[in-house]
Amino acid sequence: MGKVAFIFPGQGSQKVGMGKDVAESYNECGSIFETANEQLGFNLSEIIFNGTDEELTATYHAQPAILTTSIAMLEKIKTAGIKPDFVAGHSLGEFTALVAANSISFEDGVKLVHKRGQLMEQAVPVGQGAMAAVLFLAPEKIEEVISEVNKNGHSVGIANYNSPTQVVITGDAEGVQIASGLLKEAGAKRVLPLKVSGPFHSSLMKPASEEFQNELGKINVNDCVTPLISNVTAKVVTDANEIKELLVNQLYSPVKWNQSIQELVDLGVDTFVEIGPGKVLTGLVKAISPSSKLVNVYDVETLNQFLNEWEEIKSC
Repeated sequence: MGKVAFIFPGQGSQKVGMGKDVAESYNECGSIFETANEQLGFNLSEIIFNGTDEELTATYHAQPAILTTSIAMLEKIKTAGIKPDFVAGHSLGEFTALVAANSISFEDGVKLVHKRGQLMEQAVPVGQGAMAAVLFLAPEKIEEVISEVNKNGHSVGIANYNSPTQVVITGDAEGVQIASGLLKEAGAKRVLPLKVSGPFHSSLMKPASEEFQNELGKINVNDCVTPLISNVTAKVVTDANEIKELLVNQLYSPVKWNQSIQELVDLGVDTFVEIGPGKVLTGLVKAISPSSKLVNVYDVETLNQFLNEWEEIKSC
């Protein structure tokens, strides 16, 4: 039998109303949202369930909101005794994966990502940074183009290696704009500006990473019970000290998602279960490993379906 990986989405997957039906259907799920409110000292669940898109999209709300919603769904899965062989998460989702792996407590995790969101917002004033998705151009060619742009004093880099056909660039707004034009000329099928509040996973996030390291020092980080695939290395990590170092680096390093999924496939994973809002990761995994079994748990209906069909999924 193949192995199973639980994967958790990152920022951009948030949607007003997410997780509300799960919280109302199961007490153990609802209590996760209540715990988040208590830990943060404000009513996060009200913003998630009934807020505006603008409120929820703010980085310091979106990050704890996505983590809380994903963990609420996971809580019901855990009570059914279902465990993965590996965990991974995309950017912010790596923190959800660490909570799932019992490396960080949910209470610490939700406070940590709220602070992470604040630091990321503060690192670069709004409008000075940008990100763009580059479709259907070889990563080597993208790296070559941004290297040329950086020779003129700009700071542009790779934010995400998302799939064989999608790479995200990040950096100062003018540099990303210039690079986008050159990448189209170089043969990219499309270059799409992303609606984000800052240049995430760029060297411009280094000031935030220093402060984040201090925040990380205030909480307990334990060895992973379930092996985690790191965004930074695309390799298995379980050691607490290594995890802390990688989480700091992750703020200004590329997310190697394509490589992470390939590594999981090489480790014998044939079933990927995306837990949390949206279906972004399911789409990326499909592009990376078309033969893998894909399950998406994002509301009470898909959660119940997964619980009912788990034995069948596992035995396939």
